[in-house]
Amino acid sequence: MGADRLPSPDLDSSLKYGAIEDESSKKVQSYDFRRPDRIAKDQLRAIHLLHENFARSLASSLSAYLRAYVAVNLVGVEQLSFVEFAGCLPSPTSIVTLGMKPIDGSALLEINPSLVFPILEMLLGGSGKSGASVTREITEIEQSILEGLLRIVLNDLRGAWHPVTALEFSIEGHETEPQLLQILAPNEAVVAISLEVRIGDRAGMMNIGIPSIVVKMLRQKFDQQWSVRKTQATEDERARVLRLIRSALIDLEARLHGPTLSLGKLLDLAEGDILAFEYPIAKPIDLMVNGKLKYRGEVVTTGRKQAFEVHELVVEP
Repeated sequence: MGADRLPSPDLDSSLKYGAIEDESSKKVQSYDFRRPDRIAKDQLRAIHLLHENFARSLASSLSAYLRAYVAVNLVGVEQLSFVEFAGCLPSPTSIVTLGMKPIDGSALLEINPSLVFPILEMLLGGSGKSGASVTREITEIEQSILEGLLRIVLNDLRGAWHPVTALEFSIEGHETEPQLLQILAPNEAVVAISLEVRIGDRAGMMNIGIPSIVVKMLRQKFDQQWSVRKTQATEDERARVLRLIRSALIDLEARLHGPTLSLGKLLDLAEGDILAFEYPIAKPIDLMVNGKLKYRGEVVTTGRKQAFEVHELVVEP
């Protein structure tokens, strides 16, 4: 009796093979322990929205400062290791190390030479439209001329971060070679924010690197700001949209739906002919708003003019 309860060798082997096949069918993803921990996607989205506001504010500030039309577009927000971020920067370039009081740590602000030298030319009275591209390091005198521009950038950056937390960005140092930066370990993560700045026909990149550990420290404040934004933005956005569309023009058309008619019969119509619409008098007429059914009612007269009296609002399922 005891021997009858044991599984047969064939059944036992098939179970083993089945388990092996199930395990082998699972996809195995390799993990690189040198890669930094990833921050949450919702935080990246919040940082993206935050720096979209920064881009709009900076475009307005630089246009007034340079007395020229400046467009700033957010190109992307992603998380990279510090060595990858530094490797993406041109050499030589203009790099500013930023303090972020009251948080310990440093951020980076990089402005490409294709953007720095046209700005320097404009600040010194030129048009900034010279076709020659300069790739040399900037001098100490040129660096001091850029101080006013950097103050504007940091002021707008401070204002963009204010809804999340009060950060006081300050200039701690200057560098021209990305390979010489030693503010972070090579494998430490940074949030890289890339912006394109266009001044007339000239364009260049501005890159900001913020340590990911700083973003993780502010996780709770990001969540608080995001929840407040979701509750308040709906009312604010509705009011803003209403202000924008209040003066818009729309087409209203009272439409009586009846039978179709061929073009040949339409051309054969003569004076005195009667068209039967087969439409009951008591049936409401559709009112189309910009070609879409919105109301039902009837055509009435008001004084010497015709009007449409609304009986019901048509709500699409």
